[in-house]
Amino acid sequence: MNVWAALLASRSADAVVRAIAQQAPAGSRDQGVLEFLRSVSGGTQANLALSFAVIVTLFFARRAVLALVNRRFEDSTLRYRWAKVVGRVAFMLTALILFLIWFTALRSLGTFLGLLSAGLAVALKDVVANIAGWVFIFWRRPFDLGDRIQVGQFAGDVVDRSIFQFTIMEIGNWVDADQSTGRLIHIPNAVLFTEPLANYIAGFPYLWNELKVMVTFESNWKKAKRLLDEVAEDLTVDITREAHAPPKRGEQRFLIHYRKLTPVVYVSVEDSGVLLTLRYICRPRERRATAGELWEQILDAFSAAPDVTLAYPTQRINIGREVLSSSHEEEPIEADDQRRE
Repeated sequence: MNVWAALLASRSADAVVRAIAQQAPAGSRDQGVLEFLRSVSGGTQANLALSFAVIVTLFFARRAVLALVNRRFEDSTLRYRWAKVVGRVAFMLTALILFLIWFTALRSLGTFLGLLSAGLAVALKDVVANIAGWVFIFWRRPFDLGDRIQVGQFAGDVVDRSIFQFTIMEIGNWVDADQSTGRLIHIPNAVLFTEPLANYIAGFPYLWNELKVMVTFESNWKKAKRLLDEVAEDLTVDITREAHAPPKRGEQRFLIHYRKLTPVVYVSVEDSGVLLTLRYICRPRERRATAGELWEQILDAFSAAPDVTLAYPTQRINIGREVLSSSHEEEPIEADDQRRE
């Protein structure tokens, strides 16, 4: 005998209890269910039956929708998005229907909501804050799945979002140049209200990167500057053309204007030589690769220029005056010795 079939067959509490009493054998597990149902009121029994029916129905409906999606789509990203959306919709529908089932007897909904909000504010402060952060994420969309972000001291690519937290694949830390460490970091949604959020992609999907190249004072720094310009322009010609293209529809969320996107070299003087700072744009996930390729071409270009030499920290000591002063001090002594002879 299936007790739960009886629960689903009728919302009448008496009918449910009678059906179980007639079909449940003595000493069976169903008799325990019968005793439980007899111990509660008729309205509670009906609410339990209806609540169970709602949960089971939405569970199988979610499974059916996901099975249909898996048959129609082969892309794992689309399947993942559908699974998250269907799961959230099923959860919200379940919570809403259960709320209507169990709290329709309350005459004053405003009083109930006031008491509920006061209790939640005290007992579930962090949970409520995380839910508010989840609403903020879907309302303002500070980041999407796949975006590279930094929250506080943690940076990485967003790989998951849920009602209480979001997950990033960490970059940086002990790894240089914003490359992945392989760790997953789960961050509560409420952190967005207390920590600054940096998005590497939203608005302007490129990063400005800099390479510092120092040449000696004796080098032809103008020639070195010209070589850096040529190398950078040759390597970034495609991405510069792409960045100058009009933004796609839906990407104009921020008022961002850059007048010049081509590479530029700035000149300054340091203690050890002339510092040439190359500034150029690159994609967020290609910073290390482009820097490595630039350095290879810069080293090749400088090796072919005999009047350009890379500098390193050095110290210069001028001892000319010390030698001169010591020679003057020895002269009178030598003269006295000659006169004595």
